Amino acid sequence: MKKILVPTDFSKQAENALKVAAQMAAKNDGEIFLLHSMEIPLHLANSGDSGSLPEALYFIKLAEKRFSELLKKPYLQNISIQETIGHSEIYDDIKEAVDKNKIELIVMGSHGSSGFKEMFIGSNTEKVVRTSEIPVLVIKNEHSSFEIRDFVFATDFSQECRKPFMDAQKFAKAMEAHMHLLLINTPSGFKTTAEAREMMEAFVRGTAAENYTLNIYNDISVEKGILNFAKEIRAQLIGMSTHGRKGLSHFFNGSISEDMVNHANMPVITFKI
Repeated sequence: MKKILVPTDFSKQAENALKVAAQMAAKNDGEIFLLHSMEIPLHLANSGDSGSLPEALYFIKLAEKRFSELLKKPYLQNISIQETIGHSEIYDDIKEAVDKNKIELIVMGSHGSSGFKEMFIGSNTEKVVRTSEIPVLVIKNEHSSFEIRDFVFATDFSQECRKPFMDAQKFAKAMEAHMHLLLINTPSGFKTTAEAREMMEAFVRGTAAENYTLNIYNDISVEKGILNFAKEIRAQLIGMSTHGRKGLSHFFNGSISEDMVNHANMPVITFKI
């Protein structure tokens, strides 16, 4: 993945994402597209008064100054970076940047206070995940060394999830990561081991997938199962497919206990069905 888009509001969380993107770009001889969606005050955006122009220009100059300061950071040296200022809603600006520059991956910081659910629901990150046609990597913490050795990809093994799985395989290969393909067996959707194995093997048949294992994990809910499995194998990344509006907000609709919240600090990558 050589073309990476990083939306930024110049916050600490956004810089955490930029640091990860920089490491990925350096490793894959890639290029970063840095996007700031400028939040011009409503009275300026809707005003036709030419007298408001100097005030609007102030916000543009302020964004340019922040870009200039950010690009001086040591971790960005020797990396090709293009910066852009957007003027619409963040997801509209992102879609335009993705289409214009043929972006392959979006890396975003999360402002969520805790856990999987709070990482996405009601946030700009959730909206981007829901509307993006390309993979979105969500970074919550600072990673001085972003090395992915064990990558958990959770799926229901339906045929519609084969494309996201192949996209996840491509990502795993670029990161030189081992993929743990995961089915969560819950009481409400219980399958015998034989049934689950048959379904999983049929899912990967003909995909030319490599460097992966098939895993069945029993738990009381899908959410808890993913987190518990990831914790047990000490994974560095969780991936899953998402269904637009039916995606993460629909998927993570249960409560998550305190220890699960702590473990959810790891990065999450989503792939659109």
